[in-house]
Amino acid sequence: MPERPQALFAMTAENLPLVFPPSVLARLREAVDIDPDLIAEDFTEPRVREVLARTEILVTGWGCPRLDAAVLDAAPKLRAILHSAGSVKGFTTPEVWRRGIAVSSAAAANALPVAEYTLAMILLAGKDLLGARERLRTTRAHPGWGVVPGIGNHGRRVGVIGASRIGRRVIELLSPFDLRVSLADPYVAEPRAAELGVRLLPLDDLLRTSDIVTIHAPETPRTHHLIGHRELALMPDGATLINTARGGLVDHEALVDEVRTGRLNAVLDVTDPEPLPADSPLYDLPGAFVTPHLAGSQGNELSRLGMTVAEEAARLVAGGEPAHPVDPEALERQA
Repeated sequence: MPERPQALFAMTAENLPLVFPPSVLARLREAVDIDPDLIAEDFTEPRVREVLARTEILVTGWGCPRLDAAVLDAAPKLRAILHSAGSVKGFTTPEVWRRGIAVSSAAAANALPVAEYTLAMILLAGKDLLGARERLRTTRAHPGWGVVPGIGNHGRRVGVIGASRIGRRVIELLSPFDLRVSLADPYVAEPRAAELGVRLLPLDDLLRTSDIVTIHAPETPRTHHLIGHRELALMPDGATLINTARGGLVDHEALVDEVRTGRLNAVLDVTDPEPLPADSPLYDLPGAFVTPHLAGSQGNELSRLGMTVAEEAARLVAGGEPAHPVDPEALERQA
């Protein structure tokens, strides 16, 4: 059996057994020589630096320390970084790319539960879940068994902002349903939208013509408060805004103004700030449904991230290319 390359975990120690439970850890260790009892939470720690000097593959996760030039100088054999979470922006530096180190991410695996959460909220919003629940809670009286006009998901108009990895997965999950799906994304051309099976619209037109709008864009200086007073005013009465991307994409003061009137509903898994202050109106407004950033991988979903890394490691050791490479040129457009 050929010698396995040296690898090292770099993440918050408490996350390791969640992302790499025994079966997933065993799969990873088939490909690389890695010690689950040595976790780099600080690259200056003597034992870490000793192993770092021999490390070819760095297995990173939430809480990975920043990979600056000094750290990379201490890892002269490093050839790949396999990230067991989504974005690598928080710990990579330009020096990583300058040195030609391959970077892979489990962002695709983390996209699935976010897309599943979004799908659930879209379908429930189409049934007016928020309004029906609030009316029942307020009146404590069943409205009767008659047909409720104006609700339902047959032909419901859904607008997706951003054909990101998650946005594309949402579109895919929506495809079996009788929904009319539109997309707004300045980086997508008509042929690609046709491949995705959606209608491509400018953002303003999407907002005007969607009953439910779901945000899957990255937050950058250009997209901060992408949805503000003007944009919210374009949405039809009774529409629902869903945000599982980044809280700063939405102007929360503007959103509170609209939700307070009852004109719009909001489903927010991310907020600005995060967490919300205890006195935020969004906790109490009938048209707001706020969850604590749980759309991403939780509980047993975390092992999917670890397995993605284990399979990437096996692929690299066998001489293949990463299946989930990170493109440094696209980082600015990613969450």
